[in-house]
Amino acid sequence: MWNATLVTGSGRSDGQVASWPASPPQVTPAATLPAPPVLPRIKVLHVVTRFVAGAGGNTLLSARGMDPERYEVWIAGVPGGDLWDRARAAGLRTVQIPGFRHTLTPADLLVLGRLVRLIRRERFVVVHTHSGKGGFLGRAAARLCRTPVVVHTFHGFSFHPYMSRPRRSLYRRLERMTRRFTHAFLAVSPRVAEEAVAERLAPPGRVHVVPSAVDLEHIPQRFDPAARRVLGVPRETPLIGTVGRLDAQKAPHDFVRMAAAIRAVRPDTAFVMIGGGPLEDEVRRLAADLDVDVIFTGHRPDASWLVAGVDVFVTTSLYEGLGRALTEALATARPVVATAVNGVPDLVEHGATGLLVAPRDPEGEARAVGWLLDHPGDAAEMARQGRQRVRTSFHPRAMCAAVDACYRELLGLPPLPARVPAVPS
Repeated sequence: MWNATLVTGSGRSDGQVASWPASPPQVTPAATLPAPPVLPRIKVLHVVTRFVAGAGGNTLLSARGMDPERYEVWIAGVPGGDLWDRARAAGLRTVQIPGFRHTLTPADLLVLGRLVRLIRRERFVVVHTHSGKGGFLGRAAARLCRTPVVVHTFHGFSFHPYMSRPRRSLYRRLERMTRRFTHAFLAVSPRVAEEAVAERLAPPGRVHVVPSAVDLEHIPQRFDPAARRVLGVPRETPLIGTVGRLDAQKAPHDFVRMAAAIRAVRPDTAFVMIGGGPLEDEVRRLAADLDVDVIFTGHRPDASWLVAGVDVFVTTSLYEGLGRALTEALATARPVVATAVNGVPDLVEHGATGLLVAPRDPEGEARAVGWLLDHPGDAAEMARQGRQRVRTSFHPRAMCAAVDACYRELLGLPPLPARVPAVPS
């Protein structure tokens, strides 16, 4: 349906691609030469709001996948989250900014000051921002420090229809204000790119689509009986599952209401919600009130593997840039039902790679799940096509090659040939 466009360029205006002279072949064995000097690396700072799942997972993959001989990569963001240890283990420099929170607070002036001090002290060449709040605070700090290159990735938007109008207006104004501080814009899907231009968050023609990759090496390519055994549901029992933080964005109450509608006509069906969050107690009470037996696993670091044990994967999100858990479910060939919000229809093509439903429609979600259960052959074919789409277009190396090409173009460096690995069948 859509392909990533690698951002390349030579800076010429005559339509010709400038070629850099090839290095002469080395005739003297390297082992006999004196040691060369250590060349300076390009210092890159990623500023992300919450360093968890979604945008945080995308940021970690793109930071970890850059050539360590060419780039020195740092990540700064909100304290807490399960990715900081993984980032440090990958050799990345990390800074958890005190006072940095997901929502706007008066302490953000202090956060801005801390970001300015960090950028000035370390003299970053590239500041790459992510998410709404991390985007405008990071870009404002980079502007104050006269950072040479500023890049912003749209994973979604800090404002959404379910936010109060004054707050939505404030976030929109802040993002529009910082667009002029930005040299390049990336988006995780075509619809997210289109929305960024329509909302005047980026100029027309300046947003490049770079699909948000997932770590495919650790995701099964098909149903995994071992994951099903961990979930504790017999194989003959249909299992409907979801993965995500139990918060307002993910609308977990709608999943429980959908489960109640399904159980009314299919009493043998089981349900699992993989993930924790601030609404977990509320959602548990709703399940008890509706007399629906839902398995709550809490936060699981192996969620992308556990999803290989479900028969149908469902997302009930009210807004979603693309949906990392959804991408991972497709990668493991799970039939999916997803709400048609933001960039999700770029990934889930109705009737081809899954089924789309309207947000806040548990009855519609239940009908879609029932259709997949009643048509297992069609469901399996959609799952196969979904897996092919993800494993073709969402490999981390393709994403990192696109980000590297963007940096190179802005810094005036010659492009490298794209190296995208072969896709397994």
